[in-house]
Amino acid sequence: MADTARVRFEPKMMIDGKLVDGEAGTFANINPATEEVLGEVADASKADMHRAIDAARRAFDETDWSTNHSFRQRCLLQLQEALESEQEELREELILEVGCPRAITHGPQLDAPLADALRYPAKLIDEYPWETSLGDALVPVTGVNTTRKVWREPVGVVGAIVPWNFPFEVTIQKIGQALGTGNTVVLKPAPNTPFNATRLGRLIAENTDIPPGVVNVVTASDHFVGEELTLSPKVDLISFTGSTVVGQRIMEKGAATM
Repeated sequence: MADTARVRFEPKMMIDGKLVDGEAGTFANINPATEEVLGEVADASKADMHRAIDAARRAFDETDWSTNHSFRQRCLLQLQEALESEQEELREELILEVGCPRAITHGPQLDAPLADALRYPAKLIDEYPWETSLGDALVPVTGVNTTRKVWREPVGVVGAIVPWNFPFEVTIQKIGQALGTGNTVVLKPAPNTPFNATRLGRLIAENTDIPPGVVNVVTASDHFVGEELTLSPKVDLISFTGSTVVGQRIMEKGAATM
């Protein structure tokens, strides 16, 4: 059994590089195995979500995050180191808020994704063909000689919506790939398992050089707060893991801003 006394739960979410309270107050995080209240966490309003979206938009549009490859790589490795420094505490936290067996945390719930979900994207930053030359070609109709190149660029602001059953695994896979390719992120964890996400926000704020707004963590008891990600024209991509019904609703709501 996990030891609650060994875990420091982070009650605040992160918006624009700061750990903040939620406009809607707080909501309880409950251990599903014992029904014990683990603690209270920030409860965001729709306005909070829009502040997070605005911060992510500014960070993408007004900083060099999307183009500075070496800086992104350094930040990912800083986050890797920070997570490893609290790995055992995070293990206890996942057991408590997910209700998972300890053995699962030594595989897909924690250890497996922590091993490579950030390291692999950081490694690919050096290896990925961001720019590819297709060579010169003569346009037959005009006789004009052309130079052809392909540039691969980040999409922009990513809304990452995460389920409750494997929250850290899904979160870190989404975050690693989105940040490694130069995007900014608004993370919306499931209301059942918010503490692993708020821990991630704290570690980013306190232990990395990731600029304000590049990663935002918004916790909310109201599912309609997360839906604002699908409605905002400032969000360029939704990465969703969850039920078919919710996925269909995201496609329906997001269609208006495609």
